[in-house]
Amino acid sequence: MLKNDRYTYRVTWSEEDKEYVGLCVEYPSLSWLAPTPEEALEGIRQVVADAVADMEASDEAMPEPIALRHYSGKFTVRILPDLHRRLALEAAESGVSLNRLASAKLSK
Repeated sequence: MLKNDRYTYRVTWSEEDKEYVGLCVEYPSLSWLAPTPEEALEGIRQVVADAVADMEASDEAMPEPIALRHYSGKFTVRILPDLHRRLALEAAESGVSLNRLASAKLSK
C-alpha cells in the first residue's frame, strides 16, 4: 500500500452487490467490493496504490489529495434570476448580506 496515503476514502453498502464497496474520491473510476467494511477499505487502498504505481511508471500526473488542497472560501453559483431576486429580498428583510444568507442556508 501507499506510504503517507492522504487520499479520501469512503466505504458504503451496495445493496445491488450485497457487499461493501470501497471508493476513493480522487480516483472515481476505481472501487473494491468486499464482505466487510474493513476489507473494502483495505482493497480500495491497494487498488489506488497499484494505480499510482502504474501512473508513476508512465510519468502520468496524479490527482492531488483533497486533504492537501487549499480553498479560498469563494465559489460562483449560477441561479435563475427569479430565485436571485427572492433571496436578495429575503436577505434584505433579514438585515444580512446575500452572501451571509446563502452561507447560512448552505451550512444547514
